[in-house]
Amino acid sequence: TVLIQGENGTGKELAAKAIHAQSSRSKRPFVAINCSALPDALLESELFGHVKGAFTGAASDKIGLFEAANGGTLFLDEIGDVNPAIQVKLLRVLQEREIRRVGDNRTRAVDVRLVTATNQDLKKLIGEGKIREDFYYRIHVYAIRMPPLRERTEDIPLLVEHFIQELCRKKFDRVDGIARDALQLLMDYHWPGNVRELRNAIEHACVTVTGDRISYLDLPPHLRDPHGNLLPDVQSDLSEEEKAERQQIIAALKQTGGNRTKAAELLGTSRVTLWKKIGKYAIEIPG
Repeated sequence: TVLIQGENGTGKELAAKAIHAQSSRSKRPFVAINCSALPDALLESELFGHVKGAFTGAASDKIGLFEAANGGTLFLDEIGDVNPAIQVKLLRVLQEREIRRVGDNRTRAVDVRLVTATNQDLKKLIGEGKIREDFYYRIHVYAIRMPPLRERTEDIPLLVEHFIQELCRKKFDRVDGIARDALQLLMDYHWPGNVRELRNAIEHACVTVTGDRISYLDLPPHLRDPHGNLLPDVQSDLSEEEKAERQQIIAALKQTGGNRTKAAELLGTSRVTLWKKIGKYAIEIPG
């Protein structure tokens, strides 16, 4: 039994699939459900199944996800949103390895590996009475923490290459990579949406790309200007003084081959200030 913890977008379900794929259950079903997506009454029926006539609308018997996953793995995402009544029933399944369909009076044996996931602090939820302590220790047999993307920026180039292969090259054979300044921007961004947000950014770039490489300007505006100051039409909205400053920055970057540190020294400014102005003026760094 595994508990996967991490922020949204870190790949918790992918981790669950990897656990299943590398286990002795890999040839058996992998079944997943988001527990927060269903109301409590429907979630119980989905998990354990029901018999005909168990409630209004139950026109026939239905197997639940535990039976569907028999011999394999059942992945319960957002386990922190499951109410205590269903936690008791899940606890019984983990202890006795049997389920009872809603409205049925007999039990059925199941052999399922349970993998759960959450982006919440379950110990805090115990204190609030939302998670039973005995249930917590049953699902917390082996815990895996999925680190946010900001803690593993060294993975970004690999992920970018993967997403370009997946999203761009299938549609545009000419796209063969990403420009250095664009990749640096991705490395510097804080990624509140984690890997999911990175994938969306590359998908956006695949739509807007015009050359053979994703450029700085192909990336979503909120990445290029996280504070919302990006000018929609840079050249037309700049004052004469700003236009002159923009040209000075472009010239310095060309002279230094795109090296921002050396360009900042030539311009007599800090690297941070230069970076902000590159974003403000939507300057594509040569490289």
